[in-house]
Order: sequence, then structure tokens, then C-alpha cells
Amino acid sequence: LLDSMGVWEKVDYDFLAKRILAVPDEYVKNINAMSFREAAQYTIDLFHLNEKAADIIEEWNNMGRYEYSYNIRLKPHAREYLEYLKKAHIKLGTATSLPELLYEPVLKNNEIFDLFDALTSTAEVSRGKEYPDVYRLAAKKLAVRPGDCIAFDDTLEAISGMKAAGLRVYGVYDPYSDYRKEAIQALADGFIYNFAEMFRF
Repeated sequence: LLDSMGVWEKVDYDFLAKRILAVPDEYVKNINAMSFREAAQYTIDLFHLNEKAADIIEEWNNMGRYEYSYNIRLKPHAREYLEYLKKAHIKLGTATSLPELLYEPVLKNNEIFDLFDALTSTAEVSRGKEYPDVYRLAAKKLAVRPGDCIAFDDTLEAISGMKAAGLRVYGVYDPYSDYRKEAIQALADGFIYNFAEMFRF
């Protein structure tokens, strides 16, 4: 739903620049679908940092909070599609790698917070979006079977996790995932460039 990939790339670069560290080619891609806990531990191990995961997570959250509170916008036509589904009495939920202190302000700032029946984060499970856990929990909160859910994401890792959970999945185009577009299209049940395309179904 969110047009946010560029924000985390900036956070990653700024975080490592503070420590006079270069960003490896695959670093941003590798942590993209991880939970914050997984990404922090991965970062500690990769760069041999003498820091605690909790402190790194807090720093990332502080760096991202302003952007999520004021600057992050929805992907094109996402709000209209959510409002359309809500009027049709279809339950709406999220499955995000963001902690509550980031997902709540961005949903409220974009005036869609109240449209959701359930909000779920990888902070509530032990693994990131590349695994089925968070999607199964989201379906449970909505009191529906995973197989009765349609999900959307713009990363290959998350789409893989959604498929493993038994959801029907649509890939959503994002420039940051363009290099994986063909793999996303091959794995997903459908693919859209913006949410206006969903009105044809």
C-alpha cells in the first residue's frame, strides 16, 4: 500500500554512513523483507558491530518516524480501492514489517487507519515477511481462512511468504523491485501497476 521503499534505503545508507561503513550491493535487498529484529541481527553479524539489536532498532525507528508521520504516501489509487472494499463489507487487514510506532502514524496520516479491521506486524511473530507466520496471524485476526484472503506486496520475499501461507497474491509494481518483476509475476497469482487495475475484477 505504501510508497516507502526509498525511505528505508536512505535510512540504511545514513545508518551505515554514521559508522563509516560502505553499503554492500545486496544489503538493502537482503534486509528488505526481514523483521526489524532479523535485520538488526543480520546487520550486527555482517558488519561485526559491537551493538545491541534493540539499540539499532530504536535508532532505525527514530530515523524513520518523521518520514512515516508526515511524508510517506500511498501507492496510486490504494485509498480508493480500500474504500471500495470497505463499502462492499470486505474485511481489511495489514501484514507489515513495521512496528506499531511507525505503521499507526502513516496509516493515520494517509487517512486509512480506520478502514482496517485488524493490524498485524512481524513484531508479533518470530520471523519476517518472507515466512507465512505474519499472514496466518493476520487472517486469524480477521477470522477468515488464509485461502479466502487476497494479499498485495511489491517484494518477492513477501510474496513467497504469502504463497506459503496459502493466500491468493497480487504483485504490485515498484521501481525498487523492478529487477525482480519477472520472478514476482511468475510466483504471484496476478500483477498490477497500480490499484486502479483492481476495479476491473
